[in-house]
Amino acid sequence: MAITNRHLMILVLMCNYFLFGLLLNSVGIVILQSINSFGVSKENAALLEGFKDLPIAIVSFFVASLLPRLGYRKAMLIAVSLVLLACLAMPMIASFWATKLFFLCVGSAFALIKVSVYASVGLLTNSKQNHASLLNSIEGIFMCGVLSGYWIFSAFIDDQNPASSAWLNVYWLIAGLCAFNLLLMFAVKFDDRPATDSTTELTTEPTSKLTTNTNPASPVTSPFEDFIAMLKLVLRPLVYSFMGAMFLYVLIEQGIGTWLPTFNSEVLRLPASIAVQITSLFALSLALGRLGAGWLLRFIPWHLFLAGCILAMATLVILTLPLAHNVEAKADSHWFNLPLAAYIFPLIGLFMAPIYPLLNSLVLSSLPQHQQSSMTGLIIIFSALGGTTGSIITGTVFNQFSGQTAFYLALVPMACIFLLIFHLKRMST
Repeated sequence: MAITNRHLMILVLMCNYFLFGLLLNSVGIVILQSINSFGVSKENAALLEGFKDLPIAIVSFFVASLLPRLGYRKAMLIAVSLVLLACLAMPMIASFWATKLFFLCVGSAFALIKVSVYASVGLLTNSKQNHASLLNSIEGIFMCGVLSGYWIFSAFIDDQNPASSAWLNVYWLIAGLCAFNLLLMFAVKFDDRPATDSTTELTTEPTSKLTTNTNPASPVTSPFEDFIAMLKLVLRPLVYSFMGAMFLYVLIEQGIGTWLPTFNSEVLRLPASIAVQITSLFALSLALGRLGAGWLLRFIPWHLFLAGCILAMATLVILTLPLAHNVEAKADSHWFNLPLAAYIFPLIGLFMAPIYPLLNSLVLSSLPQHQQSSMTGLIIIFSALGGTTGSIITGTVFNQFSGQTAFYLALVPMACIFLLIFHLKRMST
């Protein structure tokens, strides 16, 4: 099969999502290493999630409706260039305030990337089924980036000297990945003009979706009107119910994902490098769960599928966390003699994985193309707020009580999402 420009555009989206999967979810690793290398407290280290997520929310709030005018490729070029500079600065400055600045840049850049990627999926697909399939594949690639990050970072961690800052050398390698993505984007023709026309009619042929409807009756809106239109979306019952579910889901995912390396290190008594490596099982579970969800959804109604995922997550929490009590440290810890909880608990990602892309696809495919960029902005805002809230709550409870108590707390938002799933089902039928 010949490689078309559409295939290359999809490759661009996947490469950028892989890069940001690696970067965004490294915050848990950086929290652990900041505690070891810079001597910061858990409460202060938890703020890194805010430096990552709040810029995502703020930038998305103000620019999501404007990106179609700028162009999605230009937005992605700006984002990756900013991250390239931030990666180069990390090993040269080597301080905790530099990590805050780094995640500030990563969060701001990801706001541009995510809006561009999600809106571009609508330009490259011609049905709800194709939209959900491509979005799940891209989210699966994102999780492959997360999975790779745990192994890449662990290769630079010095277990013999926990305070060593040698782990910062990983950012030279990541800067090289940024440079590769920039070259790829310059090489691919990326025509995103249809997203700027609110009355564009997209045909069933993928290639024809890259042309513009020149209907003279098409209304021309100002950036301010686009911004107001994004805010008005929140008033729709389907949208604000979806946003509630999204906020709670990300609160759970980031609360667990961000603090799992520290949980492995301090509760399960594992060396830092192994604590990071074993967390890759969580990322692997998320990737497999998202890649496999598309096949299962052919046979199971989406609301029953998601309800089953929530029940499985709660069951795993209840049955697994007791195994993490009173674990004794081993002098010769390796992958084949770890506590049972280290292997089982990360499998929660299998059941957690399908929730985020499926809810996103449900709401995006229910809206016309010209509103999808604004809707993506709202998704990013509420996801960022949920991630920051989850990390801070988990870190605070972890420090004041225990890691087990912090993870048991996830059962509360799980119950809320379970109820919202059936509410969303009623409104979407």
